[in-house]
Amino acid sequence: MAENFDLVVIGAGPAGYVAAIRAAQLKQKVAIVDKQWMGGVCLNVGCIPSKSLLKNAEVAHTLRERGKDFGFTFENLKLDYGVAVKRSRQNSDRLTKGVGFLMKKNNIAVFMGEAKFKAKDTLNVTDKDGKVTELKAKNIIVATGASAMVPPAWKVDGEKVVTYWEAILQDKLPKSVIIIGSGAIGVEFATIWNAYGVDVTIVEMLPRIVPLEDEEVSKELEKEFKKRKINIMLGHKVESVEATKTGVKVKVSADGKETVLEADQALVAIGFRPNSKGLGLEDVGVKINERGFVEVNEKMQTNVPGIWAVGDVTGKLMLAHVGSTMGIVAAEHIGGHETVTLDYEMMPRATYSYPQVASFGLTEAQAKERGYEIKIGRFPFQPNGKALGMGDYAGFVKLVVDAKYGEILGAHMIGPEVTELLPELTLAHMMELTPHEIARNVHAHPTLSEAIMEAAHGADGSPIHI
Repeated sequence: MAENFDLVVIGAGPAGYVAAIRAAQLKQKVAIVDKQWMGGVCLNVGCIPSKSLLKNAEVAHTLRERGKDFGFTFENLKLDYGVAVKRSRQNSDRLTKGVGFLMKKNNIAVFMGEAKFKAKDTLNVTDKDGKVTELKAKNIIVATGASAMVPPAWKVDGEKVVTYWEAILQDKLPKSVIIIGSGAIGVEFATIWNAYGVDVTIVEMLPRIVPLEDEEVSKELEKEFKKRKINIMLGHKVESVEATKTGVKVKVSADGKETVLEADQALVAIGFRPNSKGLGLEDVGVKINERGFVEVNEKMQTNVPGIWAVGDVTGKLMLAHVGSTMGIVAAEHIGGHETVTLDYEMMPRATYSYPQVASFGLTEAQAKERGYEIKIGRFPFQPNGKALGMGDYAGFVKLVVDAKYGEILGAHMIGPEVTELLPELTLAHMMELTPHEIARNVHAHPTLSEAIMEAAHGADGSPIHI
Protein backbone atom coordinates (compact mmCIF):
# COMPACT_ATOMS: atom_id res chain seq x y z
CA MET A 1 0.00 0.00 0.00
CA ALA A 2 1.32 3.42 -0.96
CA GLU A 3 2.37 6.05 1.57
CA ASN A 4 0.72 9.42 0.89
CA PHE A 5 2.28 12.88 1.09
CA ASP A 6 1.57 16.42 -0.01
CA LEU A 7 5.09 16.64 -1.44
CA VAL A 8 7.91 14.23 -2.22
CA VAL A 9 11.36 15.61 -3.05
CA ILE A 10 13.77 13.45 -5.06
CA GLY A 11 17.33 14.38 -4.08
CA ALA A 12 18.66 15.55 -0.72
CA GLY A 13 21.27 18.05 -1.88
CA PRO A 14 21.08 21.80 -1.18
CA ALA A 15 18.19 22.25 -3.64
CA GLY A 16 16.16 19.28 -2.42
CA TYR A 17 16.55 19.38 1.34
CA VAL A 18 15.97 23.14 1.46
CA ALA A 19 12.79 22.72 -0.60
CA ALA A 20 11.65 19.99 1.79
CA ILE A 21 12.25 22.14 4.87
CA ARG A 22 10.46 25.18 3.41
CA ALA A 23 7.50 23.05 2.37
CA ALA A 24 7.30 21.53 5.87
CA GLN A 25 7.32 25.03 7.35
CA LEU A 26 4.30 25.76 5.15
CA LYS A 27 2.40 22.85 6.73
CA GLN A 28 2.94 20.36 3.93
CA LYS A 29 3.36 16.65 4.69
CA VAL A 30 6.78 16.03 3.13
CA ALA A 31 9.03 13.11 2.23
CA ILE A 32 12.51 13.22 0.75
CA VAL A 33 14.30 10.48 -1.20
CA ASP A 34 18.00 10.08 -1.89
CA LYS A 35 19.90 7.08 -3.18
CA GLN A 36 23.13 7.84 -1.31
CA TRP A 37 23.32 10.55 1.35
CA MET A 38 21.91 13.64 3.00
CA GLY A 39 23.42 16.90 1.77
CA GLY A 40 24.15 15.73 -1.75
CA VAL A 41 27.39 16.34 -3.62
CA CYS A 42 27.88 19.81 -2.11
CA LEU A 43 28.12 18.74 1.51
CA ASN A 44 29.75 15.37 0.90
CA VAL A 45 32.23 15.70 -1.97
CA GLY A 46 31.92 19.30 -3.16
CA CYS A 47 31.52 22.77 -1.67
CA ILE A 48 32.13 21.93 1.98
CA PRO A 49 35.12 19.53 1.98
CA SER A 50 36.83 21.56 -0.75
CA LYS A 51 36.72 24.70 1.40
CA SER A 52 38.34 22.79 4.25
CA LEU A 53 41.12 21.68 1.89
CA LEU A 54 41.51 25.23 0.61
CA LYS A 55 42.04 26.52 4.15
CA ASN A 56 44.74 23.89 4.67
CA ALA A 57 46.25 24.93 1.35
CA GLU A 58 46.34 28.57 2.46
CA VAL A 59 48.25 27.62 5.61
CA ALA A 60 50.56 25.30 3.66
CA HIS A 61 51.39 28.02 1.15
CA THR A 62 52.13 30.49 3.92
CA LEU A 63 54.43 28.04 5.69
CA ARG A 64 56.21 26.88 2.52
CA GLU A 65 56.53 30.11 0.58
CA ARG A 66 55.93 33.13 2.81
CA GLY A 67 57.53 32.37 6.16
CA LYS A 68 60.14 35.09 5.77
CA ASP A 69 57.43 37.70 5.13
CA PHE A 70 55.95 36.93 8.54
CA GLY A 71 59.23 36.37 10.37
CA PHE A 72 59.38 32.62 10.85
CA THR A 73 61.47 29.82 9.36
CA PHE A 74 61.43 26.03 9.48
CA GLU A 75 64.33 23.63 9.23
CA ASN A 76 62.22 20.55 8.62
CA LEU A 77 58.67 21.47 7.64
CA LYS A 78 56.39 18.48 7.16
CA LEU A 79 52.97 18.77 5.56
CA ASP A 80 50.58 15.84 6.01
CA TYR A 81 47.91 16.06 3.32
CA GLY A 82 46.16 13.06 4.80
CA VAL A 83 45.36 15.10 7.92
CA ALA A 84 43.89 17.84 5.72
CA VAL A 85 41.62 15.31 4.03
CA LYS A 86 40.61 13.84 7.40
CA ARG A 87 39.63 17.31 8.65
CA SER A 88 37.61 17.91 5.49
CA ARG A 89 35.73 14.64 6.01
CA GLN A 90 34.99 15.54 9.63
CA ASN A 91 33.52 18.88 8.58
CA SER A 92 31.49 17.21 5.86
CA ASP A 93 30.17 14.53 8.23
CA ARG A 94 29.19 17.16 10.78
CA LEU A 95 27.06 19.06 8.29
CA THR A 96 25.45 15.99 6.73
CA LYS A 97 24.42 14.83 10.21
CA GLY A 98 22.99 18.31 10.68
CA VAL A 99 20.81 17.86 7.59
CA GLY A 100 19.54 14.60 9.03
CA PHE A 101 18.68 16.42 12.25
CA LEU A 102 16.78 19.08 10.28
CA MET A 103 14.71 16.38 8.57
CA LYS A 104 13.66 15.01 11.97
CA LYS A 105 13.04 18.49 13.38
CA ASN A 106 10.68 19.31 10.51
CA ASN A 107 8.95 15.90 10.52
CA ILE A 108 10.16 15.08 7.00
CA ALA A 109 10.07 11.38 6.17
CA VAL A 110 13.37 10.14 4.74
CA PHE A 111 13.60 7.27 2.26
CA MET A 112 17.04 6.08 1.15
CA GLY A 113 16.89 4.46 -2.27
CA GLU A 114 16.45 5.05 -6.00
CA ALA A 115 13.25 6.78 -7.05
CA LYS A 116 11.43 6.20 -10.32
CA PHE A 117 8.14 7.59 -11.55
CA LYS A 118 5.36 5.01 -11.81
CA ALA A 119 2.83 7.73 -12.62
CA LYS A 120 2.92 11.50 -12.48
CA ASP A 121 1.88 11.39 -8.81
CA THR A 122 3.52 8.09 -7.83
CA LEU A 123 7.10 7.00 -7.17
CA ASN A 124 8.63 3.62 -6.56
CA VAL A 125 11.64 3.82 -4.22
CA THR A 126 13.99 0.84 -4.28
CA ASP A 127 16.37 0.56 -1.34
CA LYS A 128 19.80 -1.13 -1.30
CA ASP A 129 18.22 -4.47 -0.36
CA GLY A 130 15.80 -4.35 -3.28
CA LYS A 131 12.74 -3.50 -1.19
CA VAL A 132 10.30 -1.27 -3.06
CA THR A 133 8.21 1.40 -1.33
CA GLU A 134 5.45 3.21 -3.21
CA LEU A 135 5.01 6.92 -2.49
CA LYS A 136 2.08 9.03 -3.71
CA ALA A 137 2.07 12.81 -3.62
CA LYS A 138 0.09 15.78 -4.92
CA ASN A 139 3.42 17.36 -5.89
CA ILE A 140 6.86 15.93 -6.66
CA ILE A 141 10.06 18.00 -6.89
CA VAL A 142 12.98 16.62 -8.90
CA ALA A 143 16.25 17.81 -7.35
CA THR A 144 18.67 15.13 -8.50
CA GLY A 145 21.59 17.42 -9.34
CA ALA A 146 24.34 16.77 -11.85
CA SER A 147 27.48 14.71 -12.38
CA ALA A 148 30.89 15.39 -13.89
CA MET A 149 30.88 15.49 -17.67
CA VAL A 150 33.49 13.14 -19.15
CA PRO A 151 33.84 12.29 -22.86
CA PRO A 152 33.24 8.55 -23.42
CA ALA A 153 36.78 8.01 -24.74
CA TRP A 154 38.34 9.32 -21.52
CA LYS A 155 38.25 6.46 -19.07
CA VAL A 156 38.01 7.64 -15.45
CA ASP A 157 39.72 4.98 -13.33
CA GLY A 158 39.60 6.91 -10.05
CA GLU A 159 43.36 6.79 -9.66
CA LYS A 160 45.19 8.18 -12.68
CA VAL A 161 42.24 9.83 -14.41
CA VAL A 162 39.85 11.41 -11.90
CA THR A 163 36.92 13.76 -11.52
CA TYR A 164 36.35 16.11 -8.57
CA TRP A 165 34.75 13.18 -6.72
CA GLU A 166 37.87 11.00 -6.57
CA ALA A 167 40.17 14.00 -6.24
CA ILE A 168 38.48 15.30 -3.12
CA LEU A 169 38.54 11.93 -1.38
CA GLN A 170 42.11 10.85 -2.15
CA ASP A 171 44.42 11.26 0.85
CA LYS A 172 47.68 11.14 -1.10
CA LEU A 173 48.93 13.78 -3.47
CA PRO A 174 50.23 13.21 -6.99
CA LYS A 175 53.66 14.67 -7.72
CA SER A 176 52.31 16.18 -10.92
CA VAL A 177 48.83 16.73 -12.31
CA ILE A 178 47.17 17.96 -15.49
CA ILE A 179 43.89 19.78 -14.87
CA ILE A 180 41.58 19.83 -17.88
CA GLY A 181 39.32 22.86 -17.58
CA SER A 182 39.76 26.13 -15.70
CA GLY A 183 36.33 26.75 -14.24
CA ALA A 184 35.77 26.90 -10.49
CA ILE A 185 36.65 23.24 -9.84
CA GLY A 186 39.80 23.38 -11.95
CA VAL A 187 41.25 26.52 -10.39
CA GLU A 188 40.30 25.50 -6.85
CA PHE A 189 42.11 22.16 -7.14
CA ALA A 190 45.03 23.95 -8.80
CA THR A 191 45.19 26.19 -5.71
CA ILE A 192 45.10 23.24 -3.30
CA TRP A 193 47.64 21.05 -5.05
CA ASN A 194 50.06 23.84 -5.89
CA ALA A 195 50.13 24.93 -2.24
CA TYR A 196 51.41 21.47 -1.31
CA GLY A 197 54.14 21.54 -3.95
CA VAL A 198 52.44 19.53 -6.70
CA ASP A 199 53.52 20.38 -10.26
CA VAL A 200 50.26 21.69 -11.78
CA THR A 201 49.40 22.27 -15.44
CA ILE A 202 46.02 23.71 -16.45
CA VAL A 203 44.77 23.06 -19.98
CA GLU A 204 41.96 25.34 -21.14
CA MET A 205 40.36 25.24 -24.59
CA LEU A 206 39.22 28.88 -24.43
CA PRO A 207 41.51 31.93 -24.61
CA ARG A 208 41.45 32.62 -20.86
CA ILE A 209 41.00 30.90 -17.52
CA VAL A 210 37.73 31.26 -15.58
CA PRO A 211 36.29 32.14 -18.99
CA LEU A 212 32.83 33.12 -17.71
CA GLU A 213 34.27 35.89 -15.54
CA ASP A 214 35.12 39.45 -16.53
CA GLU A 215 38.19 39.54 -18.79
CA GLU A 216 40.20 41.63 -16.34
CA VAL A 217 39.54 39.10 -13.59
CA SER A 218 40.77 36.27 -15.82
CA LYS A 219 43.98 38.15 -16.57
CA GLU A 220 44.60 38.91 -12.90
CA LEU A 221 44.06 35.30 -11.82
CA GLU A 222 46.35 34.06 -14.59
CA LYS A 223 49.04 36.49 -13.44
CA GLU A 224 48.77 35.34 -9.82
CA PHE A 225 48.75 31.65 -10.80
CA LYS A 226 51.89 32.14 -12.86
CA LYS A 227 53.57 33.77 -9.86
CA ARG A 228 52.88 30.49 -8.06
CA LYS A 229 54.48 28.60 -10.96
CA ILE A 230 51.24 27.02 -12.13
CA ASN A 231 51.65 26.21 -15.83
CA ILE A 232 48.70 27.45 -17.93
CA MET A 233 48.04 26.35 -21.51
CA LEU A 234 45.28 28.46 -23.07
CA GLY A 235 43.59 27.82 -26.39
CA HIS A 236 44.51 24.12 -26.26
CA LYS A 237 42.06 21.37 -27.12
CA VAL A 238 42.47 17.99 -25.42
CA GLU A 239 42.55 15.28 -28.07
CA SER A 240 43.00 12.26 -25.81
CA VAL A 241 43.54 11.20 -22.22
CA GLU A 242 45.30 7.90 -21.63
CA ALA A 243 46.32 6.14 -18.43
CA THR A 244 49.78 4.55 -18.56
CA LYS A 245 51.70 2.27 -16.21
CA THR A 246 53.26 5.26 -14.47
CA GLY A 247 50.59 7.96 -14.84
CA VAL A 248 48.77 9.68 -17.71
CA LYS A 249 49.41 11.00 -21.19
CA VAL A 250 47.27 13.89 -22.36
CA LYS A 251 47.47 14.85 -26.02
CA VAL A 252 46.61 18.50 -26.67
CA SER A 253 46.49 20.58 -29.85
CA ALA A 254 46.68 24.25 -30.72
CA ASP A 255 47.18 25.98 -34.08
CA GLY A 256 47.54 22.64 -35.80
CA LYS A 257 50.33 21.42 -33.53
CA GLU A 258 50.01 18.50 -31.15
CA THR A 259 51.78 18.17 -27.81
CA VAL A 260 51.83 15.22 -25.44
CA LEU A 261 51.78 16.07 -21.73
CA GLU A 262 52.70 13.54 -19.06
CA ALA A 263 51.89 13.57 -15.34
CA ASP A 264 51.01 11.30 -12.44
CA GLN A 265 47.34 12.21 -12.66
CA ALA A 266 44.75 14.04 -14.75
CA LEU A 267 41.69 15.82 -13.35
CA VAL A 268 38.75 16.17 -15.74
CA ALA A 269 36.89 19.39 -14.87
CA ILE A 270 35.13 20.43 -18.07
CA GLY A 271 31.57 20.75 -16.80
CA PHE A 272 28.51 18.83 -15.65
CA ARG A 273 25.67 16.76 -17.07
CA PRO A 274 22.23 16.56 -15.41
CA ASN A 275 21.13 13.51 -13.45
CA SER A 276 17.85 13.21 -15.34
CA LYS A 277 18.14 9.67 -16.69
CA GLY A 278 16.65 6.63 -15.02
CA LEU A 279 13.93 8.55 -13.18
CA GLY A 280 11.15 7.74 -15.63
CA LEU A 281 10.58 11.41 -16.40
CA GLU A 282 10.00 10.76 -20.09
CA ASP A 283 7.48 8.05 -19.24
CA VAL A 284 5.23 10.58 -17.50
CA GLY A 285 5.73 13.21 -20.22
CA VAL A 286 8.17 15.62 -18.55
CA LYS A 287 9.95 17.75 -21.14
CA ILE A 288 13.74 17.41 -21.17
CA ASN A 289 15.90 19.45 -23.54
CA GLU A 290 18.56 18.13 -25.91
CA ARG A 291 21.26 18.49 -23.24
CA GLY A 292 19.28 16.43 -20.74
CA PHE A 293 18.16 19.30 -18.49
CA VAL A 294 14.61 19.35 -17.14
CA GLU A 295 12.76 22.39 -18.47
CA VAL A 296 10.97 24.57 -15.93
CA ASN A 297 9.18 27.92 -15.86
CA GLU A 298 9.79 30.79 -13.42
CA LYS A 299 7.75 28.92 -10.78
CA MET A 300 9.96 25.78 -11.17
CA GLN A 301 7.06 23.89 -12.75
CA THR A 302 7.68 21.38 -15.51
CA ASN A 303 5.18 20.96 -18.32
CA VAL A 304 3.43 18.22 -16.29
CA PRO A 305 1.17 19.61 -13.52
CA GLY A 306 2.35 18.55 -10.10
CA ILE A 307 5.94 17.81 -11.18
CA TRP A 308 8.55 20.44 -10.39
CA ALA A 309 12.34 20.63 -10.77
CA VAL A 310 15.02 22.68 -9.02
CA GLY A 311 18.79 22.96 -8.89
CA ASP A 312 21.45 21.62 -11.22
CA VAL A 313 19.12 19.19 -12.99
CA THR A 314 17.47 22.25 -14.62
CA GLY A 315 20.78 23.75 -15.80
CA LYS A 316 19.67 27.28 -14.90
CA LEU A 317 22.81 28.16 -12.94
CA MET A 318 24.65 25.22 -11.44
CA LEU A 319 25.52 26.59 -8.00
CA ALA A 320 24.44 25.25 -4.61
CA HIS A 321 23.01 28.53 -3.35
CA VAL A 322 21.01 28.98 -6.55
CA GLY A 323 19.59 25.48 -6.15
CA SER A 324 18.58 26.23 -2.56
CA THR A 325 16.86 29.44 -3.64
CA MET A 326 15.03 27.60 -6.42
CA GLY A 327 13.91 25.03 -3.86
CA ILE A 328 12.43 27.73 -1.64
CA VAL A 329 10.59 29.32 -4.58
CA ALA A 330 9.12 25.96 -5.63
CA ALA A 331 8.03 25.12 -2.09
CA GLU A 332 6.38 28.52 -1.67
CA HIS A 333 4.43 28.15 -4.91
CA ILE A 334 3.31 24.68 -3.84
CA GLY A 335 2.31 26.00 -0.42
CA GLY A 336 0.45 29.00 -1.83
CA HIS A 337 2.86 31.42 -0.16
CA GLU A 338 4.08 34.75 -1.50
CA THR A 339 7.43 34.33 -3.24
CA VAL A 340 9.79 35.90 -5.80
CA THR A 341 10.87 35.50 -9.41
CA LEU A 342 14.57 34.72 -9.78
CA ASP A 343 16.98 36.59 -12.04
CA TYR A 344 19.74 34.04 -12.63
CA GLU A 345 22.03 36.56 -14.30
CA MET A 346 22.15 38.58 -11.10
CA MET A 347 22.88 35.63 -8.80
CA PRO A 348 26.18 35.74 -6.86
CA ARG A 349 29.01 33.58 -8.20
CA ALA A 350 31.98 32.57 -6.03
CA THR A 351 35.25 30.80 -6.80
CA TYR A 352 37.54 29.95 -3.88
CA SER A 353 40.87 29.91 -5.69
CA TYR A 354 43.81 31.98 -4.50
CA PRO A 355 43.08 34.81 -4.97
CA GLN A 356 39.32 34.38 -4.62
CA VAL A 357 36.93 35.44 -7.39
CA ALA A 358 33.41 36.77 -6.82
CA SER A 359 30.95 38.32 -9.23
CA PHE A 360 27.37 38.89 -10.29
CA GLY A 361 25.60 40.45 -13.23
CA LEU A 362 27.02 41.66 -16.52
CA THR A 363 30.70 41.81 -17.36
CA GLU A 364 32.02 45.01 -18.93
CA ALA A 365 31.99 43.35 -22.37
CA GLN A 366 28.44 42.06 -21.95
CA ALA A 367 27.16 45.49 -20.88
CA LYS A 368 28.72 47.09 -23.96
CA GLU A 369 27.32 44.36 -26.23
CA ARG A 370 23.83 45.13 -24.92
CA GLY A 371 24.18 48.80 -25.77
CA TYR A 372 24.65 50.29 -22.33
CA GLU A 373 26.67 53.43 -21.88
CA ILE A 374 28.69 52.46 -18.83
CA LYS A 375 30.88 53.82 -16.09
CA ILE A 376 33.49 51.69 -14.36
CA GLY A 377 34.31 52.03 -10.68
CA ARG A 378 37.57 50.25 -9.90
CA PHE A 379 39.76 50.03 -6.82
CA PRO A 380 42.78 47.77 -6.20
CA PHE A 381 43.40 46.01 -2.88
CA GLN A 382 47.03 47.16 -2.77
CA PRO A 383 46.23 50.51 -1.02
CA ASN A 384 43.72 48.82 1.33
CA GLY A 385 45.03 48.81 4.88
CA LYS A 386 43.37 45.55 5.93
CA ALA A 387 44.65 43.73 2.84
CA LEU A 388 48.17 44.99 3.50
CA GLY A 389 47.95 43.84 7.11
CA MET A 390 46.87 40.40 5.91
CA GLY A 391 49.74 40.29 3.45
CA ASP A 392 47.16 39.48 0.80
CA TYR A 393 46.61 42.40 -1.54
CA ALA A 394 46.48 41.14 -5.13
CA GLY A 395 43.34 41.97 -7.08
CA PHE A 396 40.64 44.61 -7.24
CA VAL A 397 36.96 45.51 -7.02
CA LYS A 398 35.27 46.47 -10.29
CA LEU A 399 31.75 47.89 -10.63
CA VAL A 400 29.96 48.07 -13.99
CA VAL A 401 27.40 50.88 -13.81
CA ASP A 402 24.78 52.22 -16.22
CA ALA A 403 25.91 55.79 -16.88
CA LYS A 404 22.36 57.02 -17.51
CA TYR A 405 20.53 55.78 -14.42
CA GLY A 406 23.34 54.76 -12.08
CA GLU A 407 22.09 51.17 -11.91
CA ILE A 408 24.71 48.60 -10.91
CA LEU A 409 24.80 46.20 -13.86
CA GLY A 410 27.45 43.91 -12.41
CA ALA A 411 30.37 43.59 -10.01
CA HIS A 412 33.59 41.64 -10.48
CA MET A 413 36.11 41.10 -7.72
CA ILE A 414 39.33 39.22 -7.31
CA GLY A 415 41.33 39.34 -4.10
CA PRO A 416 41.29 38.49 -0.40
CA GLU A 417 37.98 37.07 0.89
CA VAL A 418 36.01 38.75 -1.91
CA THR A 419 33.37 36.01 -1.71
CA GLU A 420 32.43 37.52 1.67
CA LEU A 421 32.16 41.02 0.17
CA LEU A 422 29.65 40.08 -2.52
CA PRO A 423 26.39 40.29 -0.48
CA GLU A 424 26.67 44.06 0.00
CA LEU A 425 26.65 44.48 -3.77
CA THR A 426 23.92 41.96 -4.59
CA LEU A 427 21.73 43.49 -1.87
CA ALA A 428 22.41 46.96 -3.27
CA HIS A 429 21.36 45.78 -6.71
CA MET A 430 18.20 44.10 -5.39
CA MET A 431 17.20 47.28 -3.52
CA GLU A 432 18.04 49.41 -6.58
CA LEU A 433 20.79 51.37 -4.83
CA THR A 434 23.39 53.19 -6.89
CA PRO A 435 27.13 53.55 -6.25
CA HIS A 436 26.34 56.92 -4.70
CA GLU A 437 24.50 55.24 -1.79
CA ILE A 438 27.25 52.65 -1.38
CA ALA A 439 29.90 55.39 -1.30
CA ARG A 440 27.91 57.37 1.27
CA ASN A 441 27.46 54.31 3.48
CA VAL A 442 30.18 54.53 6.15
CA HIS A 443 32.44 51.47 6.01
CA ALA A 444 34.52 50.55 9.07
CA HIS A 445 38.26 51.13 8.83
CA PRO A 446 40.38 49.15 8.24
CA THR A 447 38.28 46.56 6.43
CA LEU A 448 38.38 44.89 3.05
CA SER A 449 34.88 46.29 2.41
CA GLU A 450 36.41 49.75 2.04
CA ALA A 451 37.56 48.63 -1.41
CA ILE A 452 33.88 48.42 -2.40
CA MET A 453 33.26 51.90 -1.02
CA GLU A 454 36.27 53.25 -2.92
CA ALA A 455 35.15 51.58 -6.16
CA ALA A 456 31.73 53.17 -5.65
CA HIS A 457 33.36 56.56 -5.15
CA GLY A 458 35.27 55.91 -8.38
CA ALA A 459 32.07 55.11 -10.30
CA ASP A 460 30.68 58.38 -8.94
CA GLY A 461 33.71 60.23 -10.30
CA SER A 462 35.26 61.08 -6.91
CA PRO A 463 37.74 58.41 -5.80
CA ILE A 464 39.46 59.25 -2.51
CA HIS A 465 42.49 57.01 -2.12
CA ILE A 466 43.66 56.58 -5.69
